[in-house]
Amino acid sequence: MTADRRGLQPRKQPRQARAEATRQRILAAAAHVFAEYGYAAGTTNRIAEQARVSIGSLYQYYPNKDAILVELMTRHLDAGIAAADGHQNGPLPDSLEEIIRLFVRAAIDNHLDDPQLLRVMMEQGPRAPEILDRISRHERERIAHVHALFAGHPEVRVADTHVAARLVVATIELVVHRLRAAPDPVDTARFENELVAMLTGYLTTAR
Repeated sequence: MTADRRGLQPRKQPRQARAEATRQRILAAAAHVFAEYGYAAGTTNRIAEQARVSIGSLYQYYPNKDAILVELMTRHLDAGIAAADGHQNGPLPDSLEEIIRLFVRAAIDNHLDDPQLLRVMMEQGPRAPEILDRISRHERERIAHVHALFAGHPEVRVADTHVAARLVVATIELVVHRLRAAPDPVDTARFENELVAMLTGYLTTAR
């Protein structure tokens, strides 16, 4: 469900190291509580207890648990964007298979959180407009980069490289997120190999 900005913003931006340490402790505690109890039962009282702070101190930083989860979701998104930007701005392998492996491994690395926490973020988290806008903008930038890469790579045999770029970007993000957040996630190494093989086979088969 899409939510507006009200009640989703942190109340206090720490200016001192001690305050920042408290904020980080609250976020770490919230990740643990949401993973263990789920979102409905992951109350601010439980988060405060896990973080070893008073409920009043917690409310100095966040107005409610929605705002805490939005911050956790933002950190997850930031990590994924940073990894993608690193690939876009750095050298890539010559082999198409190794390029796809790089993309897949980066997505997997960004989804190594507890599966229950990933499910909470994916299925129950408030959809803050700024997060949705960032996701959409990042996806467009990612598709443009991958499209340019596919259009100039000698191993790519698909006729429509723009559609191929959209399919690859969406497949990696959605499949990795879905399977890593599953109650019984698959073995990471096997999952990586199978997804790389599937995408490489699609891209290198002429139609």
